[in-house]
Amino acid sequence: MSFQAYLDGAEKKTGKTPADLLTEAAGRGYDGTTKAGVFLEWLKTDYDLGRGHGMALYHVLKNGAQISEKHVGTAGSHRDESTTLRLDGIANR
Repeated sequence: MSFQAYLDGAEKKTGKTPADLLTEAAGRGYDGTTKAGVFLEWLKTDYDLGRGHGMALYHVLKNGAQISEKHVGTAGSHRDESTTLRLDGIANR
């Protein structure tokens, strides 16, 4: 799956947009210095999200909504359409 597909999947599972989840994470004190395991445990415990969905959110937590161009425009299931991930929710597209 692409980064965006993982973020969209997390939204479908939790009912919260990626932006909402990241705002909640910030409210808990999570930021780019938080260890991945701590962040993933929170998502698993509170939202039953697995590693793939959690790591996509963690990438955004650490690096922002930009991804490498190597993921854009390639063939296959792991490609994204843009180097900027949409965090505002599926309904806003």
